[in-house]
Amino acid sequence: MRILLVEDDRRVAAALSSALTRRGYQVEHASTVAAALAAAPCDLVLLDLTLPDGDGTDLCRELRRRSSQLGIIAVTARGEERDRVLGLRLGADDYVVKPFSMVELQARIEAVLRRAANAAPERHHIEAGAVRIDVAARTVTVGGREVTLTRKEFDVLLSLARQPGVAVPRDRILLDAWGTTWADRHTVEVHVGSLRGKLGDARLVETVRGVGYRLRDA
Repeated sequence: MRILLVEDDRRVAAALSSALTRRGYQVEHASTVAAALAAAPCDLVLLDLTLPDGDGTDLCRELRRRSSQLGIIAVTARGEERDRVLGLRLGADDYVVKPFSMVELQARIEAVLRRAANAAPERHHIEAGAVRIDVAARTVTVGGREVTLTRKEFDVLLSLARQPGVAVPRDRILLDAWGTTWADRHTVEVHVGSLRGKLGDARLVETVRGVGYRLRDA
């Protein structure tokens, strides 16, 4: 998952970037409003409201105008109630006042990403090569053959199938299937191994070394 960290204090940015990277996120740092607006697409923005070339509240408004699904968490020293209310009204999903712990920030990131995922419209059917998923009925067929999966196996497959052919990080799979990234990552490996066996072709779910897994789209 990609996080855009908008923070003008380079020491704070370096510490946060390091901590988030250790937790499996891809982090891009922007120290100005201009750099943030020019940054690559991401899943979530951690936004300081005090920036050298503009006000973070204006940036928050513009980011929300661009995308209703983007997760935005204001991370700022502005702790007054009026600041929190303004930030939330302008489109921030959450508001964290400095100083904070990484445990708290991690929990808030997961909660915002969960809400964004649940709010996104889900397709009724997904097809990736020979794999066909009926999302509403929670059924799976491979080449016309119905496959019986456990609830978690189905959730893991659905996480991969939403982006067929794309490498999905383990943390994204954990968040989709278990609602947290704190679970043991071996849990994903075990369920992927079981999933491969039930699909009948281990090559359908490919391992992407150092990232996660990919569902073949051919």
